Amino acid sequence: MRGVRWRRIASQVGRSVTVWAVSTLTMLVLAGLLPDFRLQSADGDSATRIAVTAALGAGAFGVLSAVVWPLLVRLLLLVPAFVLGLLVFFLNGSLLLLALRINPTGRGEVAPETAVIVAAVMSAVASATGAALAVRDDDAYRRRLLRLADRRRRAGPPCAATPGLVCIQLDGVGHDVLTHAVREGLMPTVGRWLSADDGGRPTHRLAPWRTDWSSQTGASQLGILHGSTFDVPAFRWYEKDRGEVMVCNRPTSAVELQRRAMAHTGDGGLLTVDGASRGNLFGGGAGEQALVLSIATRRRGRDNRSRAGYFAYFSDPANAVRTALSFVAEVAREIGQSTRARIRKQRPRVSRGGLYPFVRAFATVVERDVVVAAVMGDLLAGRTAVYADLVAYDEVAHHSGPCSRDAEKVLQRLDRSLALIEKAAEHAPRPYRIVVLSDHGQSPGETFRARYGLTLADLVRAGCGLPVPRRAERTRSGAEARTAVRAALRRPVEEKGERLRPSPTLRPGGPPSRFAPDSEPIVLASGNLGLVSFPDVPHRMTKEEIEARHPALLTTLANHPGIGFLLVRSEEHDGVVLGPHGTEIPLAELDHEPGPLARFGTGAADAVRRTHSFPHTADIMVNSFHDPADGEVLAFEEQIGSHGGLGGAQSHPFLLSPLTLSAPVEEGAELSGAEHVHRVLRRWLREANGPQVPISAEAKEEQAA
Repeated sequence: MRGVRWRRIASQVGRSVTVWAVSTLTMLVLAGLLPDFRLQSADGDSATRIAVTAALGAGAFGVLSAVVWPLLVRLLLLVPAFVLGLLVFFLNGSLLLLALRINPTGRGEVAPETAVIVAAVMSAVASATGAALAVRDDDAYRRRLLRLADRRRRAGPPCAATPGLVCIQLDGVGHDVLTHAVREGLMPTVGRWLSADDGGRPTHRLAPWRTDWSSQTGASQLGILHGSTFDVPAFRWYEKDRGEVMVCNRPTSAVELQRRAMAHTGDGGLLTVDGASRGNLFGGGAGEQALVLSIATRRRGRDNRSRAGYFAYFSDPANAVRTALSFVAEVAREIGQSTRARIRKQRPRVSRGGLYPFVRAFATVVERDVVVAAVMGDLLAGRTAVYADLVAYDEVAHHSGPCSRDAEKVLQRLDRSLALIEKAAEHAPRPYRIVVLSDHGQSPGETFRARYGLTLADLVRAGCGLPVPRRAERTRSGAEARTAVRAALRRPVEEKGERLRPSPTLRPGGPPSRFAPDSEPIVLASGNLGLVSFPDVPHRMTKEEIEARHPALLTTLANHPGIGFLLVRSEEHDGVVLGPHGTEIPLAELDHEPGPLARFGTGAADAVRRTHSFPHTADIMVNSFHDPADGEVLAFEEQIGSHGGLGGAQSHPFLLSPLTLSAPVEEGAELSGAEHVHRVLRRWLREANGPQVPISAEAKEEQAA
C-alpha cells in the first residue's frame, strides 16, 4: 500500500516537472521569436543563465496562475460574462508581467501587448501537456474527480444514497435530428446508450413528444420546470392590459412568467428540494442557480448567484485560456462557414454578419463549457435533481439550417459533453440517472421575406390600407394585397404610381367604426408564428370588429400563399380558423373538419383551441404555410431553421431516459405537451424518493406580495 502511495506521488511530481519543463522550453522559443520579449540582459548572458531565467519565470507564472487567478476572477464577477471571457487574455498577460518582475535573476522583459500572447501560448501549452500526460492515466483522472467530490462533500451536508436525477436539455434538437445523428455516428455516446450493452440490451429508451402551438424554449421550459404553459401564446406577444411586449428571453419577462406559473400551479417547481438549475430561462425552484435568466435582474446576494458558474469555471486559468482560444477558433469557424455559403450562393441563406459570430461563439463554447462544468460539480456534490440547458445547436441551426453540416458539428461536440457528464456521474457520491431531452425541434425553410419580398408586418399594413415600404409595394405579394384592399373597399384597381392611402374607417354601406382611425397594429413574430394586435382596443377583437375596421385585412392574410391559417375570435362561434378561399371553421368543429389544419398533423386542433383560451392571445394569430412533403415552413423572422408555431419537426422534440426509470407513457399513448413532461419528471423523482415539489413559505410570501 505504501509503495502504491509513493508511486502516485512520484507520478504526480513527474507530471508537474514535465509541465514545468515544457513551459520553460515554450518561454525560450517565444523569447527567440518575439522581438519585444527578452530573457537576458542588454549585454547578453550565457545559455545556462538564460535557461535558469526561463525556468524561474515559467515556475513563477505557474504558481501565480494557481494562486492569484481564482481571487482575480472572483473580483471580476460583476463584469458582464461576455466581457469577462474577452478579458482572459489580458489578465493572463498581467500575471506574466508580474512573474517576470519577481524573477530572482532580475532578467526578463516583455512589452505589455506581447505579454498577452506569451501568456496565452504558455497556458495553452501547459494545459495541453498536462492533459496529454493524464490521458492514459485513468487512476489520476479518477483520483482528481474523487478529491473534488470529497472537497465538495466536506463543504456541504452529506447526500442521500438514493439515486439522483440529472436532466440535460439539448435546445432545439428535434427527435428526427437526434435519430439521424445517432444513425450517422455523429453522437456515439447517445448511440451507445440506445444500442445493446454487454448484457445484451440498451440502457436508455427514446420517445418523441409533442409541443404546444408555441413550440419554443420559453413555453416548453416553463412547462417542464414549473408545470404550466398557460398564457404563453408565443415567444413574444403584446399584453393590452399592461401595455407591454413580453419576450421570453428578457429577464423582466422571465421573472413575471415564473411568478405566474408558480401562482397557477401552487408549487415552487421541479427542483424545489436540493435542486440545481444551470443555464436555464427559469429557476425551477432550485436553491442552486447559475446562469439563470429569471434571477439576472435581482441584486447580487445570497439568493442571486447567477454568475457563480462563471467563477467556478474561470477560476482555473487552464480552463479560461482553453475556452478563450476555443472562442476565437469558433469565431473564425463561423466567418469561414458563412463566407463559403455566400461564395457557393447557398439557398436558403440569411445574413450572418455583425456580432453574430461572437454570439455564436459564446453560445457554442463559453456557455457550453461553463454549464457542463457546473453540472459536473453538482454531480460530485451529490445534488438530488439537476436541470441544465445547452443552447449551442439551436443557435447554429437558426442561421445554418437544422440539418446543415455546421449544425452536425455542434451535435458532435454536445455528445462529447454528455460523455463528460456521464464520466463525472461514475465518480459521484450517489448513483445518477441521466435524462436527455429537448424543448422543441426546428423546421427548415426560407424566410417569408426571402420568398415574397415583404415581411408579415408589410402584409398586415397593406391589408389595413396603410402605407408600406416601396420595396414591398413593388413585389407581387404587395400588389396582390393592394388589389385585395381595393376590391374589399369596392374601389377600382389603383393606377401605376398611385400610393395606397389608409383605408377609411367606414365599412362600405355600414355604420361608422367605433375605433380610432390612426392606431396602427403591432405585429410580432415568433419563428413561423405571427401575432397581430391593435393596442388601442382594450379587449381581444372579434372577427366582426376587425372586418368593420379593416375590411380587407383578414381576407388578405388568409388568401396569401405564405399563410397557413388564422385564428380569431368570433361573436357567433367564440373562435374560428380562417383559411384561403373563404374557409371559416369554428373551433368546436375542427375535429370533424380540420380544413387548413389538416396538413399540420395530429394535435393541431387541440393546440389551437388551448391557445385560444389564453387571456393574452393576440387579436389575430397567424401560422405560416407548411409543406408536409419536405417539412418546410416560412419563418417570419430571419431564420432558415425556425420554431415557434405549428408545422414540421419543430413540434416534435425527444425524451431520452434510462430503462431503470418507468416508461414515460403507457404503450400506445402519446406524450403531449411540456406540462405532461413535467409530470413524468416528477414521477421519476418520486420513484427515487426525491423531492415532492412542495411550495416553500418564501414562495407563498412572494405570491402574496
